[in-house]
Amino acid sequence: MKIGIILGSIRDGRKAEQVGQWVAAAAAARDGVEVTVLDLKDFDVPLLTSATVPGAANRQYDSAAVTAWGEAVDAQDGFVFVTPEYNHSIPGAFKNAFDSIGPEWAGKTVGFVAYGADGGVRAVEHWRQITANFSMVDARSQVSLGLFTDFDGAGAFAPIDRRPAELAALLDELTAATERHLVAAR
Repeated sequence: MKIGIILGSIRDGRKAEQVGQWVAAAAAARDGVEVTVLDLKDFDVPLLTSATVPGAANRQYDSAAVTAWGEAVDAQDGFVFVTPEYNHSIPGAFKNAFDSIGPEWAGKTVGFVAYGADGGVRAVEHWRQITANFSMVDARSQVSLGLFTDFDGAGAFAPIDRRPAELAALLDELTAATERHLVAAR
């Protein structure tokens, strides 16, 4: 089973890298799980300006960067979105990257690890609505990291004691749902 850990922030000084590495290590420690970290910053997905709706593009995109992004997403069976909350919602660059492709998301599984002043909960609620459009199956459990409780004074990731168990619960649900999806697709 291939699980992509998507780092959904491209900002300088972002916390996504630290959090994503923590998630990737926990996921990779599971039997039968192959993990790929998909750092949105590495793909440099341009703003969506194509006249062709991505869902109708048949994976033939106008931009080489979008094509590379689509291929990386398509190669995964499920995802963990590592997402900050910006202004009570999701990061614009991540939403643009999500919208820039179409069928690569369809029917796959997704879990959420969010961070923000209030744990990123509003970002996750928005992502749940967005991913439903592609019939993605989302894990009910989520990890909500607080900027004031799960990072130290220097900004280093320092999760509180209960976070590893929360991540384990999310990964349990995500891998079970992904396995069901893979069996059904055979």
